[in-house]
Amino acid sequence: GLIFYDTKVTVMNRVLNATVQRTADHAAPEITLDPLEIVGGEIRSSENSYFCQAARQLACVPSSQLCVKLASGGDPTYAFNIRFTGEEVHGTSGSFRHFLWQVCKELQSSSLSLLLLCPSSAVNKNKGKYILTPSPITYAEEQLFHFFGQLLGIAIRADVPLPLDLLPSFWKTLVGEPLDPDIDLQEADILTYNYVKKFENINDETELEALCAEIASQHLATESPDCPNKPCCKFTYLTMTGEEVELCPRGRHIPVGWENKDVYATAIRSLRMRELQTPECMTAVRAGLGSIIPLQLLTTLTPLEMELRTCGLPYINLEFLKAHTMYQVGLMETDQHIEFFWSALEMFTQEELCKFIKFACNQERIPFTCPCKDGGPDTAHVPPYPMKIAPPDGAAGT
Repeated sequence: GLIFYDTKVTVMNRVLNATVQRTADHAAPEITLDPLEIVGGEIRSSENSYFCQAARQLACVPSSQLCVKLASGGDPTYAFNIRFTGEEVHGTSGSFRHFLWQVCKELQSSSLSLLLLCPSSAVNKNKGKYILTPSPITYAEEQLFHFFGQLLGIAIRADVPLPLDLLPSFWKTLVGEPLDPDIDLQEADILTYNYVKKFENINDETELEALCAEIASQHLATESPDCPNKPCCKFTYLTMTGEEVELCPRGRHIPVGWENKDVYATAIRSLRMRELQTPECMTAVRAGLGSIIPLQLLTTLTPLEMELRTCGLPYINLEFLKAHTMYQVGLMETDQHIEFFWSALEMFTQEELCKFIKFACNQERIPFTCPCKDGGPDTAHVPPYPMKIAPPDGAAGT
């Protein structure tokens, strides 16, 4: 927390360029995607998704081939080239950016089960934010998490921000920062947080009985074995994926009482913290990321900085875009139609601005930092920096 973000980025960029493994005399790996597999936007099975099509083909490409230098002017070098079956695409940029955009849409949809909407979003807190799905994983899923980690590294090297909305707990775990049992639980699952708090704040046995009765009315409790009419909770709880689990051995047979209510609350909190850390999934993600960028770099970054470097800002800052726009010969910022253009953009909503950026350069977000702002050697940066506005091609018209 004592180093400026720009300083960290400078160091990071130097390290990334020093760890390039694919040299100019090596051709880029190429993968072929079939858009017909996902026609109509409905992915019939996850194997047809761009994500799985790419993961299958890149599984046999050594990760060293994906470690390319950072873009700095001219046409950037991408980790791999993409061909779409039956489509002619000129250049590599458009299809690569479109692929990353499509993959992020798939990850945040029901077609792939790697990410899960955080439970809080059901009650309008952190709406649309995702976490890694906390459940035991198969070997095939481990491979997909590994590829997900590689994509994070590939996006960093390409400087194309991924439109992913992940909870801060994901970035904390990724950079190795401990989770806060209060703040992170509240962010991810406010209902469980409130539930735990109720048990922690009870003052006497009457309140406990009333609380168990309230929970019983929601079908979460059963009757006490000692007093058949008195409702009580057992040492079980639902996981984030909706399965009922025992919080301790033989938990189904242990009623929650005055003497063990705190143990019960702590056990629920521990269950959620384990689910948020998802050690198995996170190990696979970090392994994938570490095959593209040196993991030691993460020790300098805060979780927010890591998110900004990987995903950019979720909103478009027009002033920032204006400052990084170049006008081709014969055009000036003061031209009437240029002024009309900017005032039209100023009327756009954030959603429309994202669509404009997507239309102009096939990505929804703009990178958070731009080497060209300090006139450094990287002044001619990749799109959307600088954005170029040119006169129309061909004969002059109105």
